[in-house]
Amino acid sequence: MSESHQRQLLLASENPQQFMDYFSDEFRTEFLELLKRRFGTKRVHNNIVYNEYISHREHVHMNATQWETLTDFTKWLGRAGFCKVDETPKGWYVQYIDRDPETIRRQQELEKKKKQDLDDEERSAKFIEEQVRRGKGEAEPESPVYTELNRESEEEKIAFNLGKSASTSVAATSKSSSVAPNALKSATASGGAKRKEPSQSQDKEKKKKSALEEIIEMEEKKKKTERTDFWLHPDIIVKIITKRLGDKYYKKKAVVKEVIDRYTAVVKLVDSGDKLKLDQTHLETVIPAPGKRVLILNGGYKGNFGTLDSINEKSFSATIIIDSGPLKGRKVEGLPYEDFSKVA
Repeated sequence: MSESHQRQLLLASENPQQFMDYFSDEFRTEFLELLKRRFGTKRVHNNIVYNEYISHREHVHMNATQWETLTDFTKWLGRAGFCKVDETPKGWYVQYIDRDPETIRRQQELEKKKKQDLDDEERSAKFIEEQVRRGKGEAEPESPVYTELNRESEEEKIAFNLGKSASTSVAATSKSSSVAPNALKSATASGGAKRKEPSQSQDKEKKKKSALEEIIEMEEKKKKTERTDFWLHPDIIVKIITKRLGDKYYKKKAVVKEVIDRYTAVVKLVDSGDKLKLDQTHLETVIPAPGKRVLILNGGYKGNFGTLDSINEKSFSATIIIDSGPLKGRKVEGLPYEDFSKVA
């Protein structure tokens, strides 16, 4: 019955549709933003998202929108193409459809990298198989030649050469010269097989070394694909990109003082010293000049400090040289802008 409330009722009664459209748009925008930030493109029950949404103090009530129930709103999200929705015995489930051009571009790059990794693995497997085949082919010893042992007379003596290097026993007579060439050939074959053994072991060492290198390369590639949907870290410099706070804070740089629940940060502005509590969707990383110190925020090298070596403006990436920890001195190339930020 207050005067201000009566005045608001009069304003709303003049154009009720305008107010309802405004609140409906606010409800839809904040609901989808929460769904995207908290759950990404995962399939989740609509009640879980709604309960988390209404836990915020300044949320828009559903009775002020064009939808009467959460089920109606969920169906509308499916018809409008914002989400994939499906009904189960446990209720309605929603799955956010991310149509951001930057996200689509990153997904295409990831698919391209996966395809390239598979091609590299196939080539390395073929190379190893070829090396194994060659090693087996070189290691095969010459087949020994067996001759029939004949004795022309009973008085003829028979001698056996049982040397360690002989692979087969050689029968020779003191007077017959026909057995001698066979004995020489057999000894040569055994000697040749022995001489080839070191080369065979060297091939095995080379194969082991190349296989180890392939495993290291595969681990490096896996590190590049290990990503999370949160990146905030204390003591880094970020830029405010939301316009909701007005021109006073838009595009201003700030230092992250504290990270809350991974996705929210308390930041302190560099120029004015004001403190704000912002979501990570309202912030972006800051790329310093080459030679400055940065912190890697995402991927397999997350948490490592390094120095910015160079910037590739065409691919929106940079080369970082890690300057601390066990990976000190390693050069990380092709690191996207959003995966590192300037250190305060």
